[in-house]
Amino acid sequence: MSEIDLPALAQPANNHEQKTPLEMQEINMAYKACKFGLFHIRLLAISFVGYNAGVLVSNSTAFLLPSAECDLSMTLVQKGLLNAIPYLGTLFSTLIAGFLTDAFGRRIFVLVGFGGMFLFMFIGGLSQTYEVLLTTKFFEGILFATSFSASVTLTSEFCHNDIRDRVMLCQSSFSAVGQAIVPAMAWAILPQDWTYRFFEGKFVLNTWNFYLMIMSLWSLFTFILYASFIPESPKYLLTQKKYAEVRSTLVKMYKLNTRKPADTYPFINIWRDREEKAAKVLPEQRVDTSFKNQIVVGLRNIKPMFRKPLLIYLILLCISNFLIMGLYNVLRLWFPQLSTIVEHYKLNGEQDLCVMLDEYTTDLRIATLNRTETDICIPNRSGTETYINSIIVGCVCLVPYLVTGVLVNKVGKKPLFFVAGLICTAVTLGLRWANSKEAIVALFSSDVAIAQTMLSLNLALVVECFPTTSRTLAISFIMVSGRIGTLAGNIMFPILLDMGCIIPFFTLTGVVVVVVVISIFLPEKK
Repeated sequence: MSEIDLPALAQPANNHEQKTPLEMQEINMAYKACKFGLFHIRLLAISFVGYNAGVLVSNSTAFLLPSAECDLSMTLVQKGLLNAIPYLGTLFSTLIAGFLTDAFGRRIFVLVGFGGMFLFMFIGGLSQTYEVLLTTKFFEGILFATSFSASVTLTSEFCHNDIRDRVMLCQSSFSAVGQAIVPAMAWAILPQDWTYRFFEGKFVLNTWNFYLMIMSLWSLFTFILYASFIPESPKYLLTQKKYAEVRSTLVKMYKLNTRKPADTYPFINIWRDREEKAAKVLPEQRVDTSFKNQIVVGLRNIKPMFRKPLLIYLILLCISNFLIMGLYNVLRLWFPQLSTIVEHYKLNGEQDLCVMLDEYTTDLRIATLNRTETDICIPNRSGTETYINSIIVGCVCLVPYLVTGVLVNKVGKKPLFFVAGLICTAVTLGLRWANSKEAIVALFSSDVAIAQTMLSLNLALVVECFPTTSRTLAISFIMVSGRIGTLAGNIMFPILLDMGCIIPFFTLTGVVVVVVVISIFLPEKK
């Protein structure tokens, strides 16, 4: 639930202020005794599968757009809406799920989220109309938001302070790996010519339908793995005074990581005296653990987040995440479509990216005006180049994580964030004048990689600034702002692109400049 224990609420403020930090310091020492080992590797491996499932919620749509544009009769704006709709779904559940996760635990929301994502992605694979696919993507977004904040918090709360930043950066890098895996799978599936008709042709499954159904298996595997191997967060259990469960989890971590017997664990009897003391409490003196009381306690625990200085930090980090995530997801989700356009509008001489995009939007406008009912829609399917380029983008996204993982403890998160913003500004501006396929891929991959690193650093700053009592809710606020940015960006990008290519790219550059300015005011330390 939170770092504030329930008995403390009925005690004087002085006792509360002394007791809560002591327990969190004790569990940090207990984590250090467990060391880093097989348990954490298994946790990261499972979160890797989960991150891939999360990437698929949005990224799978980007690759099916060229293949499904005729089957679903999609316009450019409808494509943008389909890209953005999962993020609209997240807005309906992120804050509520974040609050409830802090109040009722992390694990249950991870399981509900990934199990539900599998169900709706599979239903999306059976969809026959644009409206049905749009609806399933909306619900995928709701369930992704339910699971994401909980899974991030769950991973961070199994780590002691000395390794937490590096573990979280490693976990964030899984998104980059997912961006290489997804196009590789799409490359294996979407070029196939699979069409199966049922009920006299009234129900048709095309290649992109099978693509979505196959991709849904990532969420199913994540649900099974978390349910089988990962327990509830010990820090959450500690706030609930479930000392025996915390001790059991710590002992399992110790045995897995060190390969030593349980009786050699220095903290094998940690909090046993408090557990025995709690057992002697009379029934009428015991803490009310009803749903209503849990909600009330949860609300009390988040009050400090809306006071200085946490409120100022929350506003700055939310604005920053709104802008970065908008930039990142516009570039990431539109790259396969833009790469397909480049494939069909070959470069000639010094012709730059904007010339090709303007030609495409002009041709699309003319075709829409002159279209008749007898015209046959022929989709501009993605070729080999688009899939290879997308894999390159995913691989390049790993490089900044390797550099940041080494530098984060030496240089600090804020300086890295500022420098990454400056580089991202220059690269985004350079996209306007990219005049070869190699330059386009290099600039897009660099831009996406740096933006993704900035998102990870932004998230790490949230974990650094906010206590256990409100951390998941703070992450939820940050993610809500980012998803609003993604929603706005993906709806505005095709509109701005239709007005002229230079407009969206100069707008994106201005967005990064604002982020660089905001980074100056972010906190240096916890």
